[in-house]
Amino acid sequence: MISANKIQAAFWNTLPVAILIGVAGVLWSAQGPAAATAIPLPDPVVDQQTAGDAPQVAVIAGGCFWGIQAVFQHTKGVQLALSGYSGGMKTNPSYEEVSSGRTGHAEAVQIKYDPREISYGQILKIFFSVAHDPTQLNRQGPDTGTQYRSAIFYSNDEQKKIAEAYVAQLGQAGVFTSAIVTKVGPLAVFYPAEGYHQDYAIKHPTQPYIATYDLPKVEELKKLFPDFYQANPVTVAAR
Repeated sequence: MISANKIQAAFWNTLPVAILIGVAGVLWSAQGPAAATAIPLPDPVVDQQTAGDAPQVAVIAGGCFWGIQAVFQHTKGVQLALSGYSGGMKTNPSYEEVSSGRTGHAEAVQIKYDPREISYGQILKIFFSVAHDPTQLNRQGPDTGTQYRSAIFYSNDEQKKIAEAYVAQLGQAGVFTSAIVTKVGPLAVFYPAEGYHQDYAIKHPTQPYIATYDLPKVEELKKLFPDFYQANPVTVAAR
């Protein structure tokens, strides 16, 4: 993500691939992959009761939206994963404004999915297991600030019930070594991020930030959720 505490993406994208791969290796060795904490989780006890055939939408936040978007672009049943902003007061915020930490918005991802192929609870299971670390408060990996907080923005009572129940279920199961800090709250509005943020991990796989923190999450999805992993991602550009 381009912020005061991140690598300037515009700079890295101008470097030769060989240099990028070398730097990524150094960062990987020094800091370790963000997805190293991915763990198997139990299925949600409370989940959607009726699927229907109409596409549904989930909105989640947990650090840089590049990585979360990439994970769900490789998830079967997902028809579209869109990076954006949610949870704040600013109307039509820009990336620079959100990065300041003063808008109240979090970097979020809007997921349009087919409930006949994947349920809301299963999306949350992937979110908690491989997409981010729900025990980190207002940060993920090297990124700090409220804009990187862990959050679930529900759009109806059923989503609220499922999200709250799953957070409680995981807490009671003690599957994480620290307390879950994910906030569950109502979705007011979702603002799509600028075009250059869409499909970012797919477009820049050799950028050190992506190679170090985001691609390992996709690999964990493949390993822990083989039934939901799809090699060919759905992209915003194709829509």
